[in-house]
Amino acid sequence: MPNKNFVEELKWRGLLHDITPNAEEILSKENSVGYIGIDPTADSLHIGHLVGVMVMKHFQNAGHKPIIVVGGATGMIGDPSGKSEERNLLDEKALRYNEEALKKQISHFINFSDEAENQAILVNNYDWTKDYSFLDFNRDFGKHLTISYMLSKDSVKQRIASKSGISFTEFTYQLLQGYDFYHLYHKYNCKFQLGGSDQWGNITTGIELIRRKSANEAYGITVPLITKADGKKFGKTEKGNIWLSPEKTTPYEFYQFFMNTADEDAEKFIRIFSFKSREVLETIIAEHNAEPHKRIVQKALADELTATVHGQTELQNAIDASNILFGKGTKESLSKLNAKTFEQIFDGVASFEIAKDLLTEGINIIELLAEKTAVFASKGECRRLMKDNGLSINQEKQNDANYTFTQADLINDKYILIRKGKKNYSYIIVK
Repeated sequence: MPNKNFVEELKWRGLLHDITPNAEEILSKENSVGYIGIDPTADSLHIGHLVGVMVMKHFQNAGHKPIIVVGGATGMIGDPSGKSEERNLLDEKALRYNEEALKKQISHFINFSDEAENQAILVNNYDWTKDYSFLDFNRDFGKHLTISYMLSKDSVKQRIASKSGISFTEFTYQLLQGYDFYHLYHKYNCKFQLGGSDQWGNITTGIELIRRKSANEAYGITVPLITKADGKKFGKTEKGNIWLSPEKTTPYEFYQFFMNTADEDAEKFIRIFSFKSREVLETIIAEHNAEPHKRIVQKALADELTATVHGQTELQNAIDASNILFGKGTKESLSKLNAKTFEQIFDGVASFEIAKDLLTEGINIIELLAEKTAVFASKGECRRLMKDNGLSINQEKQNDANYTFTQADLINDKYILIRKGKKNYSYIIVK
């Protein structure tokens, strides 16, 4: 029997949009198999994908078996749902590479271990589609869905009405996804498909195909598309998506995204993206509402997700990096930053460049800060701040006007960080 009520879990977390009749009853009576599709057109998930991953983790926690379907075949076609125009298609080599990268990331959340009784599996729909001839597929499945049925889908209607229209390739997408459901139903007794609310039309096509070809029942559940309070799409910044890959989005930037969540979004997001129990989350939310300036919800969410995606060490590095801006960081924590993270932290801060050979023989601190760069407008200004103990170099106080800079003073062999007072930062790039 299931360990807990999966549908109730989705409801209180704000993760239930649509559900087919009898689905909740079936899930409450028996351990079931369900699947969700993942787009393989990149070698990393972004945090928009995490909604579906979280849902499947709750599905597994409730005693059910999750199947993650990497859309190798459908990724070669392109889903028209939520798209205004057709996307570029990938070859098999690129899709296989992406498949491996995605499984590694998903395994941080979902248990693929052989030891798990309801072990998750990851499959690629290219494997059961690639050898099907067009004539055979058209004969076996095409005849079971009418054109009027396929045209009734909102995603198809919207694309037909758009300037770019819809190609036959994309029009057949719902039939291919319906075939996925049919295949998984027969091979794994998979009775459930889950997805975003924009997938409802594709999900119901699969249910209809199973019903017409096999005279059996299947079920669908969708989750809402997550948006912010201002109506903007969740998971995007001015610089683009927030990715799970540290090469695409540094752990610091990932951490800061959740730390900077608006208060009106924070309570909703922590219910969606935390695995903590309802009781624990309600306590965190209550504490936050009592002292919102402490950003308790944002910190709890940023800590949990960064540790899950990047590990405890990278979480601590992200926290240390965040503290640097508030004067709490040390030279040691500063030296751990890679170049990309350093420049993200100090984005918008005044910077100056010097040649590295200036440091070969060494250069006096006042000459460096007031002549070779414009950190200070004059030598006198620099001396006065040092005398008042208001100058920090690489997070350490510096009041010796005779100090000589050398290459040993560089952070990551490239930077010198200067702070005037508590928060007035600038830095020197040494090339």
